[in-house]
Formats: sequence, structure tokens, C-alpha cells
Amino acid sequence: MSDETVVVWDESLLAYDLGDHPLDPVRVELTVALARELGVLDRPGVRLVRPRPADDALLTRVHTADYLDAVRAAPTDPLFAGYGLGTSDNPVFPGMHESSALVAGASVAAAEAVWRGEARRAVNVAGGLHHAMPDRAAGFCVYNDPAVAIARLLDLGAERIAYVDVDVHHGDGVQEVFWNDPRVLTISLHETPLALFPGTGFPDETGGPEAAGSAVNVALPPGTGDPGWQRAFHAVVPSVLRAFRPQVLVTQCGADAHRVDPLADLHLSVDGQRATYLALRALADELCDGRWVATGGGGYALVEVVPRAWTHLLAVATGEPLSPATPTPPAWRELAAARRPGREVPLRMTDDVDPTHRPWQPTGEPDPVDRAVAATRKAVFPLLGLDPHDPRD
Repeated sequence: MSDETVVVWDESLLAYDLGDHPLDPVRVELTVALARELGVLDRPGVRLVRPRPADDALLTRVHTADYLDAVRAAPTDPLFAGYGLGTSDNPVFPGMHESSALVAGASVAAAEAVWRGEARRAVNVAGGLHHAMPDRAAGFCVYNDPAVAIARLLDLGAERIAYVDVDVHHGDGVQEVFWNDPRVLTISLHETPLALFPGTGFPDETGGPEAAGSAVNVALPPGTGDPGWQRAFHAVVPSVLRAFRPQVLVTQCGADAHRVDPLADLHLSVDGQRATYLALRALADELCDGRWVATGGGGYALVEVVPRAWTHLLAVATGEPLSPATPTPPAWRELAAARRPGREVPLRMTDDVDPTHRPWQPTGEPDPVDRAVAATRKAVFPLLGLDPHDPRD
């Protein structure tokens, strides 16, 4: 296996543009620009790969053929309606099929490079469109690129794939696609569905009848900050992954759990997000011989958060993590200010937050985060042969 890291990138990925919409491609543009300015993409062993669009054979591993026809037709038909398209969440835009297929193709290219041993890790920051369903668009997502990439891994011979989703919203589309497939473990940490779209991701969602224990959901209360989020992550994710023994780790690294993100109400910092990427890399190294496919995802603090979070992700994936105290380069600050006038442009790669957490322990009167952890462990740990009450599991 090569020790290279593949970064799948081309400016044409910015064409996934929903218009005047929270999911603004400027966040991806500024991420790549920041990573370039900090030298992350010029490191030894980093190889940039241009994506090709996913063809219909790949897309129909996840999506229905009539849905693909609808995505192609919608931009040319002013009276088009249906399939979740033409809504405020999922407006129709020119070239919708082509740009969506390119995002999916980028995640497939990342997965293929890792599985074939051409790279140990691969990243597609433009990906992570995890809400798209087999037959409809949802939650800003047209084609579900993580699910398409996972399906491609299965076709290439992978027998156990773990998907970990740290977006603030439940990874419902990926869970739906692989609900009854015991070869794919889906884990999602998100704000409680009682408070946030898409309204799914409760602890008792644990997989279909042929795949009991293959879906793991940690539904966190609004206001959860770094210590609670990290406590929940480490109380669930490592144990579940070790029980499943994946051959490859696929992650959706949405940055919208940050405290200033306008669309949700978790209170993470960039420092906490960086700590999560380090934990994911360590788990891939421990369990998958380093095989890690990472995508972006949500994130709507376009200047303040997403570029820093995903530049940390790229740094962790490509080698040495960036020091949180690293200044943002002046040239990048100028670009960010020009792209989004009036936004506060961060001066450093940190929020000056210590994400240290106390380990989870079962207690008689746990706080809301501990209750969320206990509910997940109670629902799914026995299905995986784990003790929900033993903090060592």
C-alpha cells in the first residue's frame, strides 16, 4: 500500500451551486485556498487527483433510474415538480446532474484510490451530501456521494465498511441506503432529531432485520460543547468500530456542529473538530491499516469556520497536524474578505478552546449528554456483543 494521500480536487467541483442558498461553494473554494497557502497540499506524498463524473451505472447503485432522469430534466422544465427538487432546500439549477455526478465521482475516486492501495488516505472536501435518498433530493443534497462511494467499495470486494458521520445533522440518507446491509456500519453523532432536521437518528434506529446493530445513532442535546461531544464520541465510536472490525473507514466531516454555525445549536469549536479528525485517523490506523476516505459535508459559517476546520482535516489526513496557534496567511485573509465582505475573517487556526473531556461513566443522575450516550449504548451495544454499562467497552 502506498503511503500517499490523495486529495480529489478540481475547480469544476464548485459548480455544485444552489444559488442564493446556505450551501455556498465559496466555503470549499476558501478551504482549498487556505490549505494551499499553508502548504498542506504541497506536502511530500500528497497527490491531487482530478475527478470524473460518476456514470449512471455507479449512481444507480444508490439512486433509482427515474430519479436520475428527473435530475437531468428538471433544469429544462419550468413546470417541473417532484422528487424533492424545486424546493427552497433543493432548488433546481443549471447543470444539476453534471455537477452532482462530479461530486459523487470525486468521492468514488477517493474510495478507489484507498481500496486499491494507491493511497492510504483520501479526501474529497466537496463531498458529504449525505441526505439524498434513493429516489429524491433532500437537505441540500442531490446525489448521495458517500453512499455511492461505499457501494463502489462493496463492488470492489470490501466486506466490512464503517461510515462515521460527525455532521450536526443525522446522516439519514446513508443509513437508509445500507439499513439492511450487514456489511456496512453507519454511525452518526448529531443534534437530537427532536430539535433539528431531518427528524431521524434516534438511538433505537439500529438497522434492519438482516443487519441488527449496523446503525448507531447518538442524538445530542442542543448546546452540547466540546467536552460533552468528545465524551459521547469516545464512549461509543471506538468500541463499536472495534467490535465491527472494518476494512476501511469512510467519514462525513460536516463542520456545522460549530458554535457559530447559523443552522444548528451545538457548540463545538474548531479545536474540538480538529481533535475529532485526529481520533478518526487514529482509529483508521488501528483498525483499517490506515485506510480512510474523508468527505466534507455541512457547514454554513462560510468564512469563520469551514475553511479552518477542513484545512485541519486535510492536514491530519496528509501528515502532520497544524498547530492550532498557526496564523491564517494574509493572502488568504484578503481573499476571504473579498469573497464575503463584512464577514469576520479569523486570524488564527484556533478558537482558543481546550477540547479535553472526562471519560464517560455510568452514573445514577447523568447530565443530558450522558443520558444520550446511555440511550445509544443500551440500544445497540448488546447487538454487537458489548456491555452497555461497562465503560471499558
